[in-house]
Amino acid sequence: MKHPEAPAEVLLIGGRAGAGKSTVGREVSARLRAVSVPHAIIEGDFMGQVHPAPEADPHRAHLTEANLTAIWSNYSRLGYRRLIYTNTVSVLPENAGMFIRAMGPDTRLIRVLLTATDATTGERLAGRELGSEREQELQNSADKARLLDERASADTVRVATDGRSVPDIAVDVLAATGWVAEIPS
Repeated sequence: MKHPEAPAEVLLIGGRAGAGKSTVGREVSARLRAVSVPHAIIEGDFMGQVHPAPEADPHRAHLTEANLTAIWSNYSRLGYRRLIYTNTVSVLPENAGMFIRAMGPDTRLIRVLLTATDATTGERLAGRELGSEREQELQNSADKARLLDERASADTVRVATDGRSVPDIAVDVLAATGWVAEIPS
């Protein structure tokens, strides 16, 4: 699969908890596989999941970047140039530097923000968050929705997920990339 070095491209799929980031990311990956487009996928939420947080890195940003750098280095060495990365705040402008440092200075960032109402995310999270942190997750989701709405840059493609199927949402997300001439159905 080795190809001549080309700039890396990363599809950043962000959104509040319950917006559908992971599910849509997997569907985008499935559609790319269906037309033989080489790519990698990383669930960004797992890149810094440690407890307790390192004292020198309480928000785990350095750990996340170090892990992304290591994993991307492995993918890149095998010739991969496209990455799907899902994480709540990955689309925010202040996070661009992490991807540039980890993937290279010419990396193309494609930002897609999945949106959903409180009612929709409440339903989705009710089926997923069954433990002791459910109420906290609902509040965090609402807080992140406001933050993302306020701070996502103008070049971020917003895709509503309320009342839509995962395949339909994935078509819109994939269209933002330009990675395929015809989006597979």
